[in-house]
Amino acid sequence: MGIQRDEFDNLYFIVTRKEWFDMMIKKSGDGIAIDIISKDRYDCSKEKLEKKSTIRGDLQKPLYKKELEQNMLPSKYGEVLIKMGTVPQKYIGKDVEFNIIFLKNKFLCYYNSFFDLTTYRWDLLDMGFYFDTLTYRSTFDKSLTEQERYILQNKVLKFEIPFEKNNSEYSSTDIKPLYDSLNLTDYNIKKISIRAYSSIEGNEERNSQLQQERAQSIVSALQSYQKPSIITEILVSENWVDFLNDISFTQYSYLTELSKDGIKEKLKDKNLESQLEPYLKKHRKAIIILDLQKKDKFESIPTIELIELFSISISEKNLEQAIDIQNSIFEKVRNHEIPTNYIDKLEIPEKSEYSLLLNKNSIFKYLMNELDVYNTYKELTELQDLIPKDGHIKYNIYALKFKVWLLGESAVNPIDFKKEISELKKFGIPDNLVKRMLINYEIIMCEYYMKLGDFANKDKSLKYIYSNYKYIPLSDFDYLSLAQYFSSYTKYDWASKLLENKVKSVDVDEDLLYYYLNLTLIDEKMTKRSDYRTILLNAYNINPSRFCEIFEPYGQGGVTFQLLENEYLRKTYCENCK
Repeated sequence: MGIQRDEFDNLYFIVTRKEWFDMMIKKSGDGIAIDIISKDRYDCSKEKLEKKSTIRGDLQKPLYKKELEQNMLPSKYGEVLIKMGTVPQKYIGKDVEFNIIFLKNKFLCYYNSFFDLTTYRWDLLDMGFYFDTLTYRSTFDKSLTEQERYILQNKVLKFEIPFEKNNSEYSSTDIKPLYDSLNLTDYNIKKISIRAYSSIEGNEERNSQLQQERAQSIVSALQSYQKPSIITEILVSENWVDFLNDISFTQYSYLTELSKDGIKEKLKDKNLESQLEPYLKKHRKAIIILDLQKKDKFESIPTIELIELFSISISEKNLEQAIDIQNSIFEKVRNHEIPTNYIDKLEIPEKSEYSLLLNKNSIFKYLMNELDVYNTYKELTELQDLIPKDGHIKYNIYALKFKVWLLGESAVNPIDFKKEISELKKFGIPDNLVKRMLINYEIIMCEYYMKLGDFANKDKSLKYIYSNYKYIPLSDFDYLSLAQYFSSYTKYDWASKLLENKVKSVDVDEDLLYYYLNLTLIDEKMTKRSDYRTILLNAYNINPSRFCEIFEPYGQGGVTFQLLENEYLRKTYCENCK
């Protein structure tokens, strides 16, 4: 149900089923009224909100059963559409929201506000596929298509560089030890993502400029070691997250009660700043993510010549060169330089010594066309018959089997499949990867039990997932997938507990952080916690406009500006967005 406003400022009450309206409005004294709330109520110039009882805004004249039925418009699909009136002239051009009041026998029965919380589809944990090594889906470059987000000849490195106070320059000699330690001789840097943080004392504009200079100096120093240009993404902010976390349980914890401006004012006291310097110096840093691409020694050789050279490498049993050529062809396909069917031109004998090449060909073709899951599954199963004890091929088959299972329940026997997954350890697959697959197994079984109405076994599957996720390494994508999954079963407390430590980290993934806010913003108990302000400031630092949009009107991109009824949220909003 809801309130809809048309282009002529008419207001309508909508319910999607007539029988639901009849259950709500039964007697002559039953009715509905609209309460119009203006965002002006939450103006940041007001020291405190005006105290209200239940009605927050401008209550319009109620309509009771007889008038509601008279105002009911013809319906095509069984929904109810009732004209309730028009928006008063004084609210035209202003940000407003509409709450609904339900009346029973002319007494206020229920007051309803609306929230527009972003929802996400749950997903299985990413199991990856074995190529030369285990390869996971990369969400580092969001401009890529789903199929392209697999790091084939790439890897991602993440590290932290501290900064000296007031120093913005990094030279190539400063970076050389770092460059050498990363062992980049076989790789080029394709992209650098930098989150550069200043400590919180001093002028915010100057701090931002200093961090831009620091980040750019790192990029320039790294660029000096390679010819291909480096794509750069830089985010700069003051490090309020680490500051508030570090002082929370110290003699300086009183500062956490002040506004950002209030804390900055206190730090003008050079004595206090000096006392806090042991904390502040840790907050001046850059968190750097390097997207690396393996250097292609065959990059300049025409594709036809490469395929001929591949055949020679196979005939001479030079597997190392054959693998390098295969990777070069894959990279050309991935970069859309040649069509996918060139992979089929790499003729590989169906013998056990070529299992790695055969396996990689099948998986890469699948990643370029994930609709071809059955053919790839069949190819790998036939390859397994040839090489029955190859654990990497078995792992890839089972990772694909999950896809087959999701496409059609009858294609997989759940009992046999669980046994197969458990036996992967015998073929050299690490225990944490086996457990990861078993968690995915229980995710699917949970859905299966729900369809059967077998709630006891559904709960067992859920408990297995909740009890075992902590024993496997999780990426940000995994954390988000699990949180969304728990939420889909209304285990919101599990979801928020899963994420609560992640969101206090200054370099948390943006989508993961904002999903946590979706889970917790309307929970006043959560927002009153002393560490919640740190989480809010983290969200603001990562994406200020996205943070402020939360408090835009419902239906216009925001969750609802009525979140600002919560003084704690209003204080944070006014401190940062106004």
